[in-house]
Amino acid sequence: MKKLGILAGVAGLAVSTMLLASGAHSADDAKLEQLKQQGFARVAIANEPPYTAVAADGKVSGAAPDVAREIFKRLGVNDIVASISEYGAMIPGLQAGRFDVVTAGLFMKPERCAAVAYSEPVLCDAEALLVKKGNPKGFKSYADIAKDTSATIGAPGGGTEEKLALNAGVPRDRVVVVPDGQSGLKMVQDGRIDAYSLPVLSINDLVKKANDPNLEVIAPVQGAPVYCDGAAFKKGDEALRDAYDVELAKMKKSGEFAKIIEPYGFSAAAAMSTTREKLCSAK
Repeated sequence: MKKLGILAGVAGLAVSTMLLASGAHSADDAKLEQLKQQGFARVAIANEPPYTAVAADGKVSGAAPDVAREIFKRLGVNDIVASISEYGAMIPGLQAGRFDVVTAGLFMKPERCAAVAYSEPVLCDAEALLVKKGNPKGFKSYADIAKDTSATIGAPGGGTEEKLALNAGVPRDRVVVVPDGQSGLKMVQDGRIDAYSLPVLSINDLVKKANDPNLEVIAPVQGAPVYCDGAAFKKGDEALRDAYDVELAKMKKSGEFAKIIEPYGFSAAAAMSTTREKLCSAK
């Protein structure tokens, strides 16, 4: 009898565990169902071409939203609705439920991977510096800026470039938080900062539009790593992230992924050459 009682207890525990797992899975799946019913996903972007862009009529484009829009359509979510956010506010906004996903060139780093559930890699890029023509102070790296005690650098608040500059030894009071690319470019033109840092493609897009012969791009920044982003989901929405990954993998295999991102200047091969696991464990 004692043996039967133990077996019955084990069986009951197994059933309870299965029910709990099923309930958790259903809770995860509910997020996708919610998005299907509301007909759109709320995405955070930075309005930083070619990663993300908002036209005068409000239409959202750029490589990251274009990939997200197509994947969500495949998942049964008809559209995306974007909100412009500073990089430093994206993860808190996601965690607070103000966004369903971040699709904004938010590069994967271990601390971010601990805070959000990233998809597999989408967009990869290196870092660049925008300076005046001739690079008068000879900057090739963030360390060069740190060594020049009079030099200032502009970067997005909470972004990778701000952290790279600080880690290279640039004092906090010489790292200027800049709200957007146009502001950064204007500050370099006016001499209010000595350099402005963004990913290579973003800097090149700014310079192309400015058509100012008095500007120069230093790329890639020496000593700065190549980064990749991914769509960032709230912890607890891993089932939605996994469904997103399935469609992303299909698009990479079919060539549809390359057709979307390569006209913006990104390399599909670069995104396909690495994984979330590698990027999230990188030192």
